[in-house]
Amino acid sequence: MFKIFYPTEYYDSTYSINFASYYARGYRGVIFDVDNTLVEHDAPADERATRLIKKLHELGYKVCFLSNNDEERVKNFNEGLGASYIYKAGKPLAKGYKKAMEEMGTTEHNTLFVGDQLFTDIWGANNAKLRSILVKPIAKHEEIQIVLKRIPEKLVLHFYLKKHKLKTR
Repeated sequence: MFKIFYPTEYYDSTYSINFASYYARGYRGVIFDVDNTLVEHDAPADERATRLIKKLHELGYKVCFLSNNDEERVKNFNEGLGASYIYKAGKPLAKGYKKAMEEMGTTEHNTLFVGDQLFTDIWGANNAKLRSILVKPIAKHEEIQIVLKRIPEKLVLHFYLKKHKLKTR
């Protein structure tokens, strides 16, 4: 019933993902949600996010930020990171994910998606047929519309974890 919202994988943090192992398996592009996936909502790219994006580029990955936020937010976050970005992406529609892959020169077979929300990020990545990685949100305090979405997300995650008999990594 909830399978369309299930991630391929679930991690405690974006920063605990072993991207080198995915690269060894043939992945060449990473699409990231920004807010609460890489940094707290509306925060600039911090040292940790900057190190990660630099490491991904060194490994050989193409990186694209995919956000439903406005251009100013995503452009400012990307300042100095050298990634491509798509704003007002229309997640969970697959169109933004496909545009990101087109910009990176990747396909659904060699692209990862990383995000913190089931009903926009993961559902959209699944619609685009990507390997979808859910991470726990960075911030504990969120805007009310996101807090309200987290309530049904907990139900979906309960069934996901029960079905897969696992915890986050």
